[in-house]
Amino acid sequence: MGKKITTRAQDYSQWYNEIIQGAGLAESSGVRGCMVIKPYGYAIWEKMQAELDRMFKETGHENAYFPLFIPKSYLSKEADHVEGFAKECAVVTHYRLKQADDGKGVIVDPAARLEEELIVRPTSETIIWDTYRKWIQSYRDLPILVNQWANVVRWEMRTRLFLRTAEFLWQEGHTAHATKKEALDETEQMINIYSKFAKDFMAMPVIIGLKSANERFAGAEETYCIEALMQDGKSLQAGTSHFLGQNFAKAFDVKYTTKEGKQEYVWATSWGVSTRLMGALVMTHSDDYGLVLPPKLAPYQVVIVPIYKGNQQLEQVTTEAQRIKNLLEAKGISVKFDNRDTHKPGWKYAEYELKGVPLRLALGARDLHEQTIEVFRRDTLQKQTYNVSGIEDRVKNLLDDIQENLYNKAFDFRKKNTFVADSREDFIELINKGGFVYAHWDGTSETEELIKQQTKATIRCIPLGIEEESGVCLFTQKPSKTRVLFAKNY
Repeated sequence: MGKKITTRAQDYSQWYNEIIQGAGLAESSGVRGCMVIKPYGYAIWEKMQAELDRMFKETGHENAYFPLFIPKSYLSKEADHVEGFAKECAVVTHYRLKQADDGKGVIVDPAARLEEELIVRPTSETIIWDTYRKWIQSYRDLPILVNQWANVVRWEMRTRLFLRTAEFLWQEGHTAHATKKEALDETEQMINIYSKFAKDFMAMPVIIGLKSANERFAGAEETYCIEALMQDGKSLQAGTSHFLGQNFAKAFDVKYTTKEGKQEYVWATSWGVSTRLMGALVMTHSDDYGLVLPPKLAPYQVVIVPIYKGNQQLEQVTTEAQRIKNLLEAKGISVKFDNRDTHKPGWKYAEYELKGVPLRLALGARDLHEQTIEVFRRDTLQKQTYNVSGIEDRVKNLLDDIQENLYNKAFDFRKKNTFVADSREDFIELINKGGFVYAHWDGTSETEELIKQQTKATIRCIPLGIEEESGVCLFTQKPSKTRVLFAKNY
């Protein structure tokens, strides 16, 4: 393998980029702000996708697909929504190219201007609610529980692989309900699903809370979110679920006839996570040696590397490795047997360490003789030799232990980097240090904006279930009912 990667202490941003590129997750493309997700990175995303899709379907949701292009007039119908996304929209104005008069290349045909411009979807509420207007007539048509897996475009000026790109992959759920309670229950259900996924599969602890009015999704009445703390002390919003009230139903005139024969507006939700989760995964667990993956999301959980001299030893080692591979796969463990003769074992060790494979098994002629196998844990960087008998159960237990250890390690990190500020000076010092900071806020958008301007910190959320605690805002000295969660963020 090549040179060692930059350490987190040296340059966190560079460390992040080198891991993504070195581990073969993604790379920048020829289009500014867009990325190529490479096979190894996409395999992780597919695992995320599969688990989330399963969880959605278990709660009664179905997948569908809606157009990439949205008529400009649709986006104009919900005032808060258009204001929130206007600066990020890519716009299609023409539908044809023609050869340049000088014969060199192509130009936009001025005669092919669209009668109405099309917006490349930044999110799909508008096109979906125009569709729901046709689907919904009576209470019998409700609820509608639909999700789509898609790409979206938000024209970001400053981009970072996975965290903020002009085009990214995501899922977006859009549901329609007869009552406010049903919609609120749906909103809470979905943020709890995201929280469970983050904990059980990503081994990433999150805080569930409500967004402040300034940070709320454009067009929503309430936004629920999950917030995770990265190793540099910044917060990352890992998922959101929005209670849209009747805003989009009124904007698109989506009504239903009740059992009593009355006409009522429909209640709505939307919710989503994106390939931003890939960035969260990298920054939550990885170390100065490379990527660290929780076993439940690793493309392969175990790699077997043969150690041999000559073809005879290779044949013997291969036979045993294949037997062990079969035993592990019978336990539901994904295994790669790396029998490439183009790279030496040491090179392979470095490669899989960088790629974050949870367990590496090394098998050589001596191991065959002694009936042993060497096992390397990526999370602790510890090597141990085990008897090959019962190795399938041993490996399964080790993978479970790695999954749990990664969560506990991340949880302990968050705990050590969560603070309480009781003065403006303490707040500024703690925010600059990095981490989550609980502090009093007077509840106004003006003060929130003032804090952001002076400290670059934002209210990440008002945590659900946080106890009321009378106090005063650290910046205005006005009364406060409870502390909220502040941090610098991605």
